[in-house]
Amino acid sequence: MPKQIILAAHFPGVNNTTVWSDPDSGSQIDFASFVHLARTAERGLFDFFFLAEGLRLREQRGRIHELDVVGRPDTLTVLAALAAVTTHLGLAGTLNTTFREPYELARQLATLDHLSAGRAAWNVVTTSDAFTGENFRRDGYLDRSLRYVRAAEFVRTARLLWESWPADAVAGDRAGGRYLNTADPGAFRHRGDQFDIAGHFTVPRSPQLHPVILQAGDSPDGREFAASSADAIFTRHGTLDAGQEFYRDVKARLARHGREPDDLKIIPGVSVVLGDTDAEAQEKAHHIRRQQFSPQTALLLLEQVWNRDLSGYDPDGPLPTTDPDVSAAAISRGRTSGYGDPVATARQWRTLATEKHLGIRDLIIEVAGRQSFVGTPQRVAERMNHFVQADAADGFILVPHLTPGGLDEFVDRVVPLLQEKGVFRTRYTGTTLREHLGLGAARRHLWRAAV
Repeated sequence: MPKQIILAAHFPGVNNTTVWSDPDSGSQIDFASFVHLARTAERGLFDFFFLAEGLRLREQRGRIHELDVVGRPDTLTVLAALAAVTTHLGLAGTLNTTFREPYELARQLATLDHLSAGRAAWNVVTTSDAFTGENFRRDGYLDRSLRYVRAAEFVRTARLLWESWPADAVAGDRAGGRYLNTADPGAFRHRGDQFDIAGHFTVPRSPQLHPVILQAGDSPDGREFAASSADAIFTRHGTLDAGQEFYRDVKARLARHGREPDDLKIIPGVSVVLGDTDAEAQEKAHHIRRQQFSPQTALLLLEQVWNRDLSGYDPDGPLPTTDPDVSAAAISRGRTSGYGDPVATARQWRTLATEKHLGIRDLIIEVAGRQSFVGTPQRVAERMNHFVQADAADGFILVPHLTPGGLDEFVDRVVPLLQEKGVFRTRYTGTTLREHLGLGAARRHLWRAAV
């Protein structure tokens, strides 16, 4: 039997995928935009809806980055509202472990799981930069080497809280009332390097016991954290070979944590461009890429690697001959760099630009563009299915370039073809997100979480 494909929808918000200047682009903050995309995803029988998070507006050379001008609303507030206008769709939010506390966040996520009847998910992210910390009382206290240490203990502590209510803690009497079936509901005690808390958790056991845990990170620490603690991991690997290598590596890490390969789903983020012919789709994709990477955006992205003011360069001209300045303070703040070694990256980009005769803008389009499935609906369905069946992914998070209607064409034209192949559901058969993803019931972790 072929593997079933996982599909999720990312509300694009503010990033280089979004073409917010397009006439067909709507509001990034109006609730109607969130509702439209979520309901389209549910109409397409998607597994979940995904929101990113930004705790501070990004800056470059001391100015707010142009793609942040629309703001960044609170993730949990939006998801709680969407729970009321959807029925089956999972609701996943990116929520930071560095500037929150386990008790507070565990309580909010357990509440969302109750409100949505078991559809909550938490994308665990970290940060260690002082720039973001200026918005919080802790400032930049956390050393980068401790970010995953804190995150791992945060997740263990949250699980301790979620599991603190016994399954039969709330019972019913013959008159139809409710009473506590335990003398000490929600009692917990955790003492560790990062957290020392004790008390009573206020939210009874939620439908999933644990919200689904998601994680995004390609570093060795990130991969190991996902293998030990996550139910799904996001990746940016776009080619079949790179996807298969990542898939093999992360799945192989599960055994040493007492887990099976199916306990962790691998879901890369992708974009899709459709056309009635492959040539038409390629032409549309080229136009979208030029919208996504304006001349100004191309220079801003190049500056993030070179760590220099490059505003005087011609976006269509050659790359700088100077190397990145690794000794100066970062020119870009509030953004996670995707390039570990700027000098090595610059060398690679110069080589690529020479080989393909690319100017700055075309080079940025080449290296920074998200993995795309481009072609007719039939070709896109075939390629997506091939990626999954060849173990390069378990599914995909679709990142449309338009808000809120960027998912409509995929749902109308590609989903039916995946259903015909027998690799995507024709109806929801479960009620919780864990059931949608084929994860089974959450296992209790009290023996791991108590310290």
